[in-house]
Parts: sequence; C-alpha cells; structure tokens
Amino acid sequence: MINLKKITSWKYFGTAAAFSASFAVGFFMSDVKIAGIASFADISAAGAVGLTSSAAVFTGSLVRSILGGSIGHNIVKLSALALIVMIKMFLEPKNDPKLCGINTFVSILASGAAVSAVIGELLYKLPFYAFYGAVAGFAAYSAALIITGLKHRRVIDLSGSGGLSCAVIYIVLISALCAVKLPALNAGVILGAAITLGGAYFYKQTGGVICGTLTVCGAFLASGTVGTDIVLLPAAGLLTGFLRRQKPQTAATGFVGISFVLTALTGLTMGSFDNMLDIICGAFIFIPLSQRFSDKWIRIGGEETAFSDIIGTRMDFLSKTVKELRTESERISKMLAVGSDKKKEIEDNCERVCSMCYRKPFCWKSDRYNTYRGFSKLSEMTEFAAESFPSELADCLHKSEVLDAFAKSSHEKAAAKLMEMRFSESRSILHEQLKITEELVRSAGEKVDVRYSENVSRSIRKKLEKFGIEPKNVIAYYNSKNRLLAEVYFSAECCPESSTRVCDLITDELHLQLDHTEPIRSGNEIRIRIFEKPAYSIEVAAASSCADSSSENGDTHAVFCDGEGTAYVTLSDGMGTGKDAAAQSRLVVGLFRRLVTSGVDFGSAIKLINSVMVTKSHDESFATLDAVRIDLDECGLTVIKSGAAATLIRHRGSVLKITSPTFPIGIYESSEVFVRECGFEEGDIVIMFSDGISEGAFPFIKELLLGGDDLRHIVDEICAKSEVFNPNIHADDVTVIGVKVIRS
Repeated sequence: MINLKKITSWKYFGTAAAFSASFAVGFFMSDVKIAGIASFADISAAGAVGLTSSAAVFTGSLVRSILGGSIGHNIVKLSALALIVMIKMFLEPKNDPKLCGINTFVSILASGAAVSAVIGELLYKLPFYAFYGAVAGFAAYSAALIITGLKHRRVIDLSGSGGLSCAVIYIVLISALCAVKLPALNAGVILGAAITLGGAYFYKQTGGVICGTLTVCGAFLASGTVGTDIVLLPAAGLLTGFLRRQKPQTAATGFVGISFVLTALTGLTMGSFDNMLDIICGAFIFIPLSQRFSDKWIRIGGEETAFSDIIGTRMDFLSKTVKELRTESERISKMLAVGSDKKKEIEDNCERVCSMCYRKPFCWKSDRYNTYRGFSKLSEMTEFAAESFPSELADCLHKSEVLDAFAKSSHEKAAAKLMEMRFSESRSILHEQLKITEELVRSAGEKVDVRYSENVSRSIRKKLEKFGIEPKNVIAYYNSKNRLLAEVYFSAECCPESSTRVCDLITDELHLQLDHTEPIRSGNEIRIRIFEKPAYSIEVAAASSCADSSSENGDTHAVFCDGEGTAYVTLSDGMGTGKDAAAQSRLVVGLFRRLVTSGVDFGSAIKLINSVMVTKSHDESFATLDAVRIDLDECGLTVIKSGAAATLIRHRGSVLKITSPTFPIGIYESSEVFVRECGFEEGDIVIMFSDGISEGAFPFIKELLLGGDDLRHIVDEICAKSEVFNPNIHADDVTVIGVKVIRS
C-alpha cells in the first residue's frame, strides 16, 4: 500500500510536484487555441515560474510537438519557450514579476521576428507578434504577481491590482481549458461552474456575478458557441448567492436548477444539453471541495477595513478627550495649589483681635502704616515670644492676643503646606494614571493588520457546541503572517476545565497544528487564545540560588506567550532579600504577564505596574524588571529594562552587552523604561541575570557563550561561579536565565 504521508514528507517532494505540474501544463497546452490562434497559456506559464519549472513547461511542449508531429507548426512557440529558459538561466536570478513579463514579451517578439524574417513575412507578421507578446507578457506578469504573493504572504490578494491579475489569469485558464478536447465534456465550463458556485456561496451575490462573468469571457475567447451556451451563468451565480446560508448540497442543487431554468427559457439545444452536463459536474466538484475551503488563502477588500477605521477614529477622539481632561486637571491643580495670601492672614487676625478694641480707628487709620508693618513682621515669624514683638506695635493693648493669633495662623500654614505636599504627590499619581489611560485608549484604536474569518469562527463555534461547550463569543482571524488565531470567550460559569480540550477540538475541526495560551480572566469572562504555531520557538533554561541566611529567593521569573506570536521572558529582583523581596518581584512579574496577555502594550503595562507599586502601601518598596520580547514569526528581539542588571547577547560570533540607566519600578510616580531593538537570529543566545551577578563575571560568561550552545550548561556554570565574582561579603539572591531561539 502506498504511504502518502511518507511521500509528501520527502525532501524533494515540492520540487518534483512543481516540475510535474509544469510539464503537464506544457504538454496539454501545446496545441490549444485561443480566439482562433495558438494559445499563449504555456508561454505565459513558463515566463511566470522559476527556471526549473519553465524548463519543465518547455520539455512538455516539446514532447507533445514531437508526438504530434507539429514541431514545424509550433516553431515560434518552442523558440520562445527555449529563449525564456535561457534568459532565466543567465539574466534573471530573481523571479521579479516585471522581469517575467518583459522576458516573455521579448522572447515571443524575437522568436516571431526571426521566423517571419526567414519566410519573408517580417513586416506583415511583426505587429501581430508584438501584440501577441504584449498580451502574453502581461499574463506572465499577472501570474508571477500571484505566485509572489503566495510565497511571501501565503495569500491570493483579490483587492486592487491583485484582483486584476487574478482576473486575467482566470480568463486565460478558462479559455485554454475550454479549448482542451474531452469526450462529451468541457473542462473549462466544469471548472468555471464550480468556481462560480463557490463564489456565490462564500462571497454572496457579488462573488457569483464576478466569477460567472469572467467564466463567460474566457469561454467566448475559446469558442463563440460555448460562450453563448453559458452566457446566463452570471445570472445563475447572482441568484445562487441568496442560498449562501444553506448547506453546500442545497446551494449546488439550487445552482443547477437555476441554470436549467434559465437555459430552458432561452431554448434548449444539443449544445445547451452538453453544457448542463458540465454545470452538473461542476456542482458535484463543488460539494466536497466546499468542506475544505478556507478564506485563509484569499484576501478581498471588505467592509471590515472601513469598520476598523471607524473604531480607530473613535478611539483616537476618546484618547484626545482624556488628554484634555488631564491637561485641565493639571491647570486646576496649579490654581488650587497656591498658598494662603499674607494680606488675607493679616486681615483675618485683625478681625479676630482688633474688632472689639476701641483703639482700632487710631491704629488702622491714623497710624495704619506702622500697624500694618508690625502685623506683616508677625506673619513672617516662625517663633513667637514677647521679646520679639515688633516695635511698631509697642502701644498695642492686646499684645498676647496678637501673638496667639499669629502663632495659630502659623501652625495652620505649616499644616496646610504639609497637606499640599501630600496632595501634590496624589495629584501627580492621578495625572500619571490619566496619561496611562490616554495611551491605552489610543493603542486600542490603532489599526491592526488582520483579516477576520466568519467561516472559521462559525466552524469553531459549531464544533464546540457539538461537544457541549458553549462559548460566549468566537473571533477567528489571520494575522499579517497569514497565521490563524482564534479567541474563544466564555462566561466564568460555562468555561471548560481544560483549555487543552478546547484546542484539541478546534485542531480536529480545522486540520491544523494549533497551540493555546492559558486562560485569561477579566471580571466574569474568560478568554482562551488558539493559534497556529509560528516559525520559531524558544528554549529557556534557568538557575537560581538564595542569599546568605535566606530561605526564599527574592527574584521571580516567568516565561509566557501572548498568543499572537510573541514570547516574553521576564525577571524581577525585589528590594532586599527573603519573603518581602519575593512578594514584590512576584507582584511585578504577575501584573506584567496578566496585562500583556490581556492585550496591553508592554510600555503602558510597566507604567500601570509602577503606579500600583507607588500607591500600594506607605512603606518603601520597589523591584526591577528585566524582559526580552521575541517575535516568533521573524525572530526579532526587544530588550526591556527598568533598573535591571545588564543583558548579554551572543549574535553572529560576538557578545553584546546591554545596560540601562533607569530606576526600578515603584520609586517615582513616573516610570522609566529602557527599550532597545537588537539583531537576533536562530541559534543566538540571550543571558539575563539579577543583581547577584557582578560585572566581574562578564568575561567568564562571554567565554562560555562563545564556547558552546548547551544552554543548561552555560546557565548552571554562571550560577555556580556567582560567589567567586561577588565583591561583597554577603551573597545576594542570584537568578540566571538563558534564552535561545530555535525552529519550530
């Protein structure tokens, strides 16, 4: 029995399959005609693909010409194919779509001109070959554009110029297949009917009309009779679009029935009967393929772009509103923070002491200057005694009452100043929190490069409900790397006990290799994120030791993935040693992990954590934060530090040391974050450690990094030798973490 899995896992299976497919294109398209002349489908195919595949197309066409005895008749085509292969061999190392089109045009024009010159018809046939080459060249350019999109983004883009390229190739393909002679059947009409039905079922009425129209266009280029017989195919696609909510079998039956009715209304002929057989065959092909269809490979311009713009605009407006609120709050705080006025203090004390004194008219009218000057001196005093009483008030009858009044107001001023200092600190924290809110709202409104998939979302929901799992919401989408991600939300009461069970069910439904994150809770709602595995993964090794006379390490580290293709390795060193330090570092790492996995940007997350650390208690407490952020799709590395020790990176045979001039989290109201993007590749190593490792160990660590790739050995050796390089009498908590990127 043939083992298909073993065959497909063969190292050269892809190359062999591409060569065989290209050979088949050259063989079957060699004698095909389009619009009454030789089809350029095989020439365009050779121009669009790489060197090996273009050679296969040429070989297939040559073999067919030899077997059919039509080498002389196909001499221009064979010459053009040979010239395309030679140009690709010497002048086209990169498969650039524009170069593919130019190569095809030049090859056809040169071959046609040479043959025409030999038979003496150069002036007569040269314009024809120029036009023929231009059309074939544009088809090659369009095909190369599609192939490039599949290679780079793994998706066929039907929006903009990508849609034009796909339409051109589809018309050429249908035209070529319609010209292939099969007994009683037409391959082009069968394929066109299946695609028209698929377009109507998955992309509503618009998809059915567009696919049907392009099919009719291709059929007319091959044969006017065939095109006339299926001219109502776009109408059938339009009406079938209303059946998209039904089962594939129901939609296929409706499509065939609608096509039959429309054909009958225009008058049945023998040719019409044959085309009905083709449409039925196309419907039968659609039914099993519809179960395997995925919009992962097709991108169209839809309403979600406009909806995303609306959400982004609203979030940006809300962010600006929060900013205005913060600015206005700061302005009002400055106004209210103005201290008590000296003039007001003098007036209040005058009213308190002098209001009942019979000498008030004399003191505050006849001798106002000296009286006011004496009161002014009292308002500036900090200590009050009879000996320091101002001479300007020597005749005052209530000296003791005046001293007591100003002593009391002085105490009130001191208390007000102390309260102002406290309020000022609280206002600073409030304004910082408003600033964080502003950043969170703005980041939430940023446009993300994802494609929502309604079909996959619906399939996941049905699969889970079939097994008794009731999700509150399911959102499936493809990211910029065309990897599938699904966010499944549950109410706390209905959440399954195992997220692995959910992942396994979705894997079984979609037939993909998927992974999942740990459940994240927000209020009464729990989210599980399911995702296709990215190109890279990380290997992590850690070692630690406690400080002298300490039973618990004050350092905390964590490794987690946000489910979108980014891995984080975090390390926090709490203030001091023992349980208190461990509690502080656990708080920082735990909050950072929860915020990031919930979707908060790491910069805003650190600011929020700093706000929590500053306000959580009256006691001084702080902790460092050291993190590396690794893009598992492209192997990018970001180093994030707040008061942390240095990080060492081995990259391309050298070791880079990264330090940060920042303070730990929890010292000031405003946090300081050091961020640096670094070059990183598969096999590179990052070493992170707490303050227990001194700089004297760096040469030793560098030697270890350049001497081998055993991550566990490197980490254990650094931790074991930490006391040797420690300049202090007492050892500190030590934690060493090694991170290496590997292929998934």
